[in-house]
Order: sequence, then structure tokens, then C-alpha cells
Amino acid sequence: MGSAVIYIRLRQKFKAKINEVIRIKKMAQIIAPENLRHRINELAVYHVTEEDNSFIVIDVMDVIKEIYQLYPDLDIQTVGPPQAIVEVESKKRKMMPLFFIIVWLLLFIGAGLTIMNFHEDVSMRGVHQKIYYLMTGKTNDKPLILQIPYSFGIGIGMILFFNHIFKKRFNEEPSPLEVEMFNYQQDLDQYVIVQEKQKSELKKHHD
Repeated sequence: MGSAVIYIRLRQKFKAKINEVIRIKKMAQIIAPENLRHRINELAVYHVTEEDNSFIVIDVMDVIKEIYQLYPDLDIQTVGPPQAIVEVESKKRKMMPLFFIIVWLLLFIGAGLTIMNFHEDVSMRGVHQKIYYLMTGKTNDKPLILQIPYSFGIGIGMILFFNHIFKKRFNEEPSPLEVEMFNYQQDLDQYVIVQEKQKSELKKHHD
């Protein structure tokens, strides 16, 4: 037993329900001899309760502690992130339909005003009039033959830029928005880890 080596890789983030007992098999990947792996996977690490916050951070040291209580002679090697974030499902905020509609309208109106103000600043109407004059030799205050295709082009360009139309993707390449959302989620997860660790340390200090 003393020569046995196991490898642990924590999952970066997963979900759990209130009153659920989180076992190692849910929060980590284990590489170990077959006779050990099943027992280690069934070890309980944390019990989610009503008093817990929406996010819980479990450190890899807590997992190692539980394993050592049963197998003190194991050689445990850790791989990957040192903490796992648990999202408590029942405490996740649900978006109300009215709230969603209000936000959607604000974004829609804001985006429309931004595009109109931009075109006004660069005098896009005047540019279209000049292009129409250069192409036809005639003056036209409303060159719709240019303005209508241009308007459709803006919409098509935005669809291609974000690589989505409703739930359909055009290719596997992530859009700039998806990359920014991924970076934001990474920063948010790191913030949750730091904040929860500080709360845990303060709680231990007061206790």
C-alpha cells in the first residue's frame, strides 16, 4: 500500500444541490489502482446545506485530507487547478421574463442609437450621396439604392462577426464575444475563489 501512487485532478467547476453530499468522484478525476479507485471515489468531502452561499470553494487539500484519513501511506500527486468551484443550483438566480424583456429593449434601443449617432458623426448620408453622384452623375438626396443594401450589410456583418444566428453557428471558431465571455468567466471564477477563501479564513479565525 505504501508504494501506491494516485493522481488527482479537480474539476474546475460543477453544480450541486442543497443537502447533497459531494463525493470525490463528482469533483475530481482519479487515476489509481482499481482496488483503491472505487473506495476513494466514494469518499465524502463536503455536505451542502441551506447556510452555504451560492458558490462553494473546495480546496484540493481538503480532498487529500479525506484520503489520508483512510489511506495514510498513499503517495498523492495533484494535477490541474488547486480549487474546485461548486455552484449551488437551487440558489441560482432565475431571470424573470419581464426583466429579460426590459434588458433586451434597453440593449436593442442602445445599439440602434449608437449606430445612428455613429453614422451621423461620419456623415454617412453625405457619403452615399457623393458615391451615387460619382456612379450616375446625378444628384439624389435619398440614394436608397445604396442605403438599403448598406443597411442589410450591417446586419449580415454583425451575424458573421458574432458567428451566430439564433442557436446556429457557422463554424467552430469562437466569436470575439465568446472569447470575452470566457475571459470574464475565468476572472469571475478566480474572484469567487479568492473571496470564498477569505471568508473561510475569517470564519476559522473567529471560531
